[in-house]
Amino acid sequence: MHGSASPGWLLVALCAATGAYCLLRMRSSVEEQRRAAGGEALMGFGMAAMAVPAAVFTPPAWVWPAYAVVFGAAGLRALWAARSGRHHLHHLVGAAAMVYMAVVMAGSPAHAHGHGASGTPLLTGVLLLYFAGYVLLTGVRLIPVVTVAGGGPGAPSLPAPGGGAGAGVRAGAGWGDRPELARACRLSMAIGMLAMLLPL
Repeated sequence: MHGSASPGWLLVALCAATGAYCLLRMRSSVEEQRRAAGGEALMGFGMAAMAVPAAVFTPPAWVWPAYAVVFGAAGLRALWAARSGRHHLHHLVGAAAMVYMAVVMAGSPAHAHGHGASGTPLLTGVLLLYFAGYVLLTGVRLIPVVTVAGGGPGAPSLPAPGGGAGAGVRAGAGWGDRPELARACRLSMAIGMLAMLLPL
């Protein structure tokens, strides 16, 4: 699934750091935030483990079915949680992508963990389009909100306090509850998912 070791280790670092931050977000006083952070932590660490370069570690054959079971269960949980919030549908797509990659790896033991594993081109393309769109949309939402001082047509524009979308809404929130940091966390994982899907 990966080429040279350097990009592979960068992907491992990105996903592991994102997973670690999501673990810290689980200390939030907001129950919905804790639930979402738990699923995202699982995704981050799962992606980090899957991204380890083959030159360092080639997992045994049973690892891929285990991935499929774990992330299949995570997908069902996200589907159930989607009744209360549409953002859980993104978690469902992420879990489905992990199951898909695990199934591809399990079906290509000779090429597992390296280039050469091939999935269904249509499904791979759909997932690539979804995550590329998600990266673009989330990136736009992270652009600092611009406010106009004084309200006049010639008034200067200033970034909103806190420097991120929604920062003004949750100005008193702890750093683990800030919505722009949660979006940046999901953006990082979507970029990692794109990097992992491209070689399929």
